[in-house]
Amino acid sequence: MQQVDFLVIGTGIAGLTYAHKMAEKYPDKKVLVITKAAADETNTKYAQGGVAVVNDFEADSFEKHIEDTLIAGDGLCNPKIVETVVKDGPARVQELIDLGANFDKEKDGDYKLGKEGGHSEFRIIHHKDITGWEMERTLLEAVSRMPNIEIIKHCFVVDIITQHHLGYLITKSTPDIECYGVYALNLHTSEIETILAKTTYLASGGNGQVYRTTTNPAIATGDGVAMVYRAKGRIENMEFIQFHPTALYEPGLRGQAFLITEAVRGDGGILRNKNGDAFMERYDERKDLAPRDIVARAIDNEMKITGTEHVWLDCRHFDTEKFIEHFPNIYEKCKSAGIDISKDMIPVAPAAHYSCGGIKVDEWGQTSIRNLYAVGECSSTGLHGANRLASNSLLEAMVFAHRCFVHVASKVDNNELPQHPTFKLNIPEWNAMGTSTPKELILITQSLKEIQQVMTDYVGIVRNNIRLQRASRRLDLLWEETEQLYKSSTLSPNILELRNLITVGYLIVKGSTFRKESRGLNYNTDYPNKSELLQNIVL
Repeated sequence: MQQVDFLVIGTGIAGLTYAHKMAEKYPDKKVLVITKAAADETNTKYAQGGVAVVNDFEADSFEKHIEDTLIAGDGLCNPKIVETVVKDGPARVQELIDLGANFDKEKDGDYKLGKEGGHSEFRIIHHKDITGWEMERTLLEAVSRMPNIEIIKHCFVVDIITQHHLGYLITKSTPDIECYGVYALNLHTSEIETILAKTTYLASGGNGQVYRTTTNPAIATGDGVAMVYRAKGRIENMEFIQFHPTALYEPGLRGQAFLITEAVRGDGGILRNKNGDAFMERYDERKDLAPRDIVARAIDNEMKITGTEHVWLDCRHFDTEKFIEHFPNIYEKCKSAGIDISKDMIPVAPAAHYSCGGIKVDEWGQTSIRNLYAVGECSSTGLHGANRLASNSLLEAMVFAHRCFVHVASKVDNNELPQHPTFKLNIPEWNAMGTSTPKELILITQSLKEIQQVMTDYVGIVRNNIRLQRASRRLDLLWEETEQLYKSSTLSPNILELRNLITVGYLIVKGSTFRKESRGLNYNTDYPNKSELLQNIVL
């Protein structure tokens, strides 16, 4: 058992930004960062496009960025949060640049600006087509220079510790649920460790692995959302799952798909069906640069009409040298797959990409559980509404990481953090009595395949009531089977991730079932219109 002042879960941009700020302000206090994989294996690492931020005030404005975000969010954005993120954005990006992040520049020294779906102006700053990787590199190097930050790799958080673990009955209506820290499985020792903290900060990423194909890495299993839900915290708008319209189509692929960034269409890439028709003009006047929900549904419809498993992205008219300069990673990936972008069109299909809902937080990143904060894709801040505007997520992570830092720092300075020695609460060590290693791992792997298939077939881009009912029944059965296995088994990442994915799947289905309308990313053919009532679905 160990105790720290600041516990951070996750090593993406949200986690590392906060950890660096806390460690810099309080050099005498320890910041413990835990991650279930390698430190750089995060959703941040795979973000290609860039950061949406206003920096050319002659051609662009905060008002335009705010308006674009509100339009994409389809009525459910919190206008106050949108304004805060957009206006705070430039300062947060500058902090990252000051730490050493490199973004592409024109010959005159101005930043090269890209344009993506839903944006009215060129405002995406980027580092070639590996922007997230560059931001991750910068933050890891900055964090490594801080002696009071410890990063524990390959450490899987099992559950959040609350009064429940002291024997109290905790329900959704219990006031003042408190977070005391976490139980975590150390994969090096196979022991469950008790980590107590005055403040716990969740930056655990997304949940794309609940679907058969996703642009997310294998670690994106919705762990933070599932843990907070089990701890009786508030979860919001989980039905809004963004499918990226253009993942590279590879026959038979299951798991992480290679992303073809929206910036390719921003530079002039054209979507075509198997007949060679540029079909987006039939769906939206913005054509290939319509918001992602519209483009993904259009592609899904074209695939159903033509009976194909993908459409094509045409870049044959590009200047090849410029393409290689801007998108070297995509060029090499296509080349390795036998695709010559100067002669061949790129086969693409939608893949699960981003969760716009998550752990409900306030304007300072506070969850409904005291001393527990959540930032990044695992959270629901009110910025994205029913559909995230392209390249707003990295911006949101930086802005809210800073706001959490400000809020926690004010508590520290005013002596408002828990003053009791947490050890005296008699928090029990993890009890693994009566458990054993599962005799057949096929029980876990088959259930994982089943939930991914159920979610893909029944809770994808287009939904209806019958599909949602089927998904709900199958998830109920999977939950019962997995809970029995969980209670009798020695813990492992496989069973923990399966359990979390089933919880996330349940929340997506439940949210979509409650939403009797089609809005943003939740398209239900039984309710094709928008409701006049604007509401967030809180579970």
